[in-house]
Amino acid sequence: MNNELVTIFGIPFLNTTKNEFLANFLCKDITHNQKRFIVTANPEIVMQTMENPTYRQCVLQADYIIPDGIGIVMASKKMKTPLKERIPGFEIMMELIAHAETNDLSCYFFGADKETNNRFIEIIKSLHPKLKIAGHHHGYVDINDHKFVDQLRKTKPDFVFVALGMPIQEQWISKYIKYFDKGIFMGVGGSFDVVAGNVKRAPEIWLKFNLEWLYRLVQQPKRWKRVLKVFKFMFTILLGKDTKKYHMDQ
Repeated sequence: MNNELVTIFGIPFLNTTKNEFLANFLCKDITHNQKRFIVTANPEIVMQTMENPTYRQCVLQADYIIPDGIGIVMASKKMKTPLKERIPGFEIMMELIAHAETNDLSCYFFGADKETNNRFIEIIKSLHPKLKIAGHHHGYVDINDHKFVDQLRKTKPDFVFVALGMPIQEQWISKYIKYFDKGIFMGVGGSFDVVAGNVKRAPEIWLKFNLEWLYRLVQQPKRWKRVLKVFKFMFTILLGKDTKKYHMDQ
């Protein structure tokens, strides 16, 4: 197996740090106008890939799968193939936006409801006044709407941030990335909501002790079913269930 990858239930995670990922992978891809698909996978996503073969194939199309969840890092240690660190997707998105502003690159922001999307754009413009925004659109679009995809493609964005939530955002990217000549495509879940102020990101002390998931549960009690999937994932790992069933050929 490639020593840069750590496979957990057949999902090959890039074993790197956030800074290394930005400098050694993405910056080089951007410089050479490469097209890349990033999945920021947490335990919930891994469990979904185990239960849904179609979604699994979408995720496996990604060029980079990074561990966005302390549960993934803990699982890698339990399996004696430790990942270097958790790489939060929200932080990657914000770093790439800053990079785009500095290097005269353009971003397209697709997802969330109309009000949230517009508020997100207002805040991003205030934070990054020189950022080139290729366009933005709310997420209430039919996944089979090729006309919308064609309109997006014509903006020729360098970055496409898709905030449709799991599994739709990965399905959308895997379906349409082939129609673009370049671009870094990344599913960012509820990141627009965080920037727009709809959802608060966990304070540093919660992040330090890897309790962001608990903070989000307190903030959004309706997430309890999603948190159950995290516990199911960890329970599966702790029981030492045979993961070979899910291994892919390397």
